Amino acid sequence: QPKFRAKQLYTAIFDRGVQEFQEITALPVAVREKLSDLARIGSLRVAKEQISRDGTVKRAYSLHDDKLIESVLMPYDDGRYTACISSQAGCAQGCIFCATGQMGFGRQLSSDEIFEQAFRFSSELKSKGERLSNVVFMGMGEPFANFENVVEAFNRIHSELGIGWRHITVSTVGIVPNIYKFADMQTQVTLAVSLHAANDDARGSLMPVNRRWGVHELLQACRHYVYKTNRRITFEWASIEGENDTEQDAKELAKLLKNLKCHVNVIPVNPTAGFDGRASVDSAKRFVNNLVEAGIPATLRVRRGIDIDGGCGQLTVKMANKIINSGALHMLSKPDVSSRMVNGHRETSSPGQKENDEAAKP
Repeated sequence: QPKFRAKQLYTAIFDRGVQEFQEITALPVAVREKLSDLARIGSLRVAKEQISRDGTVKRAYSLHDDKLIESVLMPYDDGRYTACISSQAGCAQGCIFCATGQMGFGRQLSSDEIFEQAFRFSSELKSKGERLSNVVFMGMGEPFANFENVVEAFNRIHSELGIGWRHITVSTVGIVPNIYKFADMQTQVTLAVSLHAANDDARGSLMPVNRRWGVHELLQACRHYVYKTNRRITFEWASIEGENDTEQDAKELAKLLKNLKCHVNVIPVNPTAGFDGRASVDSAKRFVNNLVEAGIPATLRVRRGIDIDGGCGQLTVKMANKIINSGALHMLSKPDVSSRMVNGHRETSSPGQKENDEAAKP
C-alpha cells in the first residue's frame, strides 16, 4: 500500500475517533476488509452507554476477558470537558459508600487500557471541533495500587493527547508508600486524597485502608508531597448526613489540615444499593461554610449524572449482576465487605489488605 494510507489511518483514528476500520471511507473497501480481518482498533468495546440530563456520558466498557469497567465524560457550562477514567476492573479497597468497592476486585488494567479510555473521549470531542480539558483518575479502582501502569498512562495522556500536567488528577484512598513515591517524582500532576473522616475510628469504619495506614501516617505523607512539589493537595470528602458533616466534624478536619497547603472538595455521597448512608446538600453546604470560616479552602461539588447511576461503579454493578445471575460468567470476585451501624458507629470488613501490601512493596 502507498505510504499515505498510514496518514489516512492516523487521521481517522486519532482525529475522527473511528472505532471500526469499515468506518474509514477514505480507504478502499478491500483495504478496510483486510484490516478488519487482521486487527481491531483499541481493546475496549462499549457494552452500555447512558447519557444524563446534565449531559454527562457514562460508558461501561467490556475488556478482552469480559471484565467490565466504567468511564465518564462530564461537560461543563464554560465549555470544559473532564474525563473520569478507571485504573482497575473493580476494587479491593472496600470503601463502604462506593459501589465499586462493594463489587470486588477483577484485575489491574494495563496502561493501554487506562490510556484508551481518555483517548476515546479525546478523539470523539476532537472530531466535533472540541477538546478534552481534564482527566481525573477517579473511576473504578485504586490508582496507587496499579502505580506503574497509571504513571505510564498519564505520561501518554500528557504527551499524546496534549492534556497539561496540572489538568490531570490522580486520586488515592491513601496508599502511603506510593504517596511518597509520587511526591519524589516531583510531577506536576495533581494529587487528590480520599479522606472522608478526620480521625482513625471514623475513617476506619468507612475506609478499611485506614487500618493499614492511619490518619497520622497519611497526613505525614501528604505534607511530604506538598513539601517536595510545592503543589496544593486536594482532599475529597463524601458528605454523609449526620456521620461526617456536622459542625464538630468541620472543626476536627480544620484542626487536622491546619497550615497545610490544601483544598477540600465536598460532594454529597452518591446513593448505592450496599450503603445506607444518605446525602444532604444543605448539611454539606453548612460543612463547607464551617471549613471556610476556620480558614480551610473548601468547595461544594455538584453531583454529576445522578439520574444515570452517577456513583462510580453503579452501572457496572447492575450489568455484572445481570450476567452473574444468568450464570454466564463471573465478572469479579465478590468481596467479603459488610457495613452496619452499631451504637452510632459504623463497622466494616474489607478484602484489600493483600493488595495494599503488594502495592506498598518498593
